[in-house]
Amino acid sequence: MEKELDQVRIRKEKVQRLREMGIDPFPYIFFRTHFSEEVKENFDSLEEKEVVVAGRLVSRRLHGKAGFVHIEDDRGRIQIYFKYDTLQDRYALVKLLDLGDFIGVKGKVFRTKTGEVTVWAENVELLSKALHPPPEKYHGLKDIELRYRNRHLDLMANPEVRDRFRMRTRIIQGIREFFVKEGFLEVETPVLQPRYGGAFARPFITHYNALDRDYFLRIANEIYLKRLIIGGFEKVFEMGKMFRNEGLDRFHNPEFTNLEAYQAYADYNVMMELVENLFLYLSKDVLKKDSFTFQGMEIVIKEKWERITYFGALEKYTGIDFYPLDKEETKRKAEELGVDTEGKVTKGKILDAIFDKCVQPDLVQPVFVIDYPVDITPLAKKKRGDDNLVERFEPFMAMTEIGNAYSELNNPEEQKERFLFQQSLREKGDMEATPIDEDFIQAMMYGMPPTGGLGLGVDRVVMLLLDVPSIRDAILFPQLRE
Repeated sequence: MEKELDQVRIRKEKVQRLREMGIDPFPYIFFRTHFSEEVKENFDSLEEKEVVVAGRLVSRRLHGKAGFVHIEDDRGRIQIYFKYDTLQDRYALVKLLDLGDFIGVKGKVFRTKTGEVTVWAENVELLSKALHPPPEKYHGLKDIELRYRNRHLDLMANPEVRDRFRMRTRIIQGIREFFVKEGFLEVETPVLQPRYGGAFARPFITHYNALDRDYFLRIANEIYLKRLIIGGFEKVFEMGKMFRNEGLDRFHNPEFTNLEAYQAYADYNVMMELVENLFLYLSKDVLKKDSFTFQGMEIVIKEKWERITYFGALEKYTGIDFYPLDKEETKRKAEELGVDTEGKVTKGKILDAIFDKCVQPDLVQPVFVIDYPVDITPLAKKKRGDDNLVERFEPFMAMTEIGNAYSELNNPEEQKERFLFQQSLREKGDMEATPIDEDFIQAMMYGMPPTGGLGLGVDRVVMLLLDVPSIRDAILFPQLRE
């Protein structure tokens, strides 16, 4: 720490010396003509031509009146050659440069004896003086917690992290491009909501001073998007932030990016085809391959995914047919399997805990788990031919659930009954149960066409496609424990 403080003191002294030389250490603007990679890729046409480049100083080898440095911009690195005979008085500035400083250089392009494309500086300008030395002299920032808490240092020290987040942006752009090409209209719905719904989760609560009432950060945007379907839009989607007041682990961050899409005159079978086509598009247009590796598992993206029923999957991986069992029998079987049933007030909630422990770890290749219990899915239509189930699916791959989708319930009277049942669960202590939304029921009274809906966890998709072990590595600024 003392060494770092000494470095800061020395750099501040240099700032004063620069000002005494008439040099502003923090100027306003600089005009660049080429990025580093452009110069290197177009050397044949740029040799002996003048270019203007800019970037952060990441290495320096100065010896007397000449030397080499490297600067790094948004697209790569390039070598700069400084020589006193060329720069004259400006060479005094070169001597005051430190690693981390931003500089701009004008000069001619040449190739050194070792073959490295280089800019021979004819002029140099200081664009920003770094008052603190860079992390570990650019040898890489290794401490995971430090990286998460200081993402700017992580990005400075680890170019592969910058590349990862560029790919995250490309994946998100690919998702957006796919839905637009499929005819979906991108919309925006409120983040602050007077009541929350659309998922089993606890909300974050804030107080709206002007109205003197509590509001909620949205846990989902489902209710608002369905209102748009009721209003006459036939295909809508939104990609944005959701907020759930839950724990932190490698698959959960309380603030996360989610996509929801709704299509009129469709059911969950149509939405399954949509997911299949989305991942084909991402694999071909973004990854440029038909498979990817996640934590040692090779995942193959096929045109058609396997489909297995929820109860079929439970029976396959536990050897128990849970469908005919009541809640108490289900609870006994769960405890025999070593599953914690504390606080699980319905059979469906117990089954979900069994599923998480006994089934999900075996779902490696892309698969749709379909037809869930009605008591854990209050917004989906009942399964045709079976009132105990709903037409719902969750896509899984690499042992990870990445989304949720339904044939959407569009009968307002049945929807009210479902909400009332959820309210009874809240009264029994299940604070994740969905509260009654009278406004939504009233909107449904005006008529909602048959609709298929889909929710997709974008951060998890990025995590899988880019093979990072934690969702924190897929989010620029994850939430951390203090």
